[in-house]
Amino acid sequence: MNAGDWEQVSLVYGEGISTGHATFETAVPTWTKWDSGHLPEGRLVARVGDVIVGWAALSPVSSRCVYAGLAEVSIYVAAACRGQGIGRALLGALVALSEQNGIWTLQAGIFPENFSSLALHKKNGFREVGRRERLGKLNGVWRDVILLERRSRVVGIDG
Repeated sequence: MNAGDWEQVSLVYGEGISTGHATFETAVPTWTKWDSGHLPEGRLVARVGDVIVGWAALSPVSSRCVYAGLAEVSIYVAAACRGQGIGRALLGALVALSEQNGIWTLQAGIFPENFSSLALHKKNGFREVGRRERLGKLNGVWRDVILLERRSRVVGIDG
């Protein structure tokens, strides 16, 4: 993913936002704002022809060096393309990309109502580690978030 992809990526992102079950964001940010919050080595798009139908990205969890091997996952698939394996392909590729870049733990925070995203992550080696109750408000309503993580079996292993 690069700046030239943002117009199409933002459309997919906006579809996710409109569900009310994908993010606390209520509007698609600018490319500059989004770019500054995501790791440059962890960005993917899925295309059907010239059309971007999904994207996945990694963001840092902390600026402290001890957390350099930990990243948070974002993944979005266009509404018309859900259930076709695009999310599975994106998340699998993102896991591989994260390990190539020395990231040993991935985490995801998912609304409990987002059943398909929870299932997708669990099928890709994530495990539920907890529920953060009333983590934040979305449109005036308190929302819980399910915290999942995936620990690499190839990166960050001491011999």
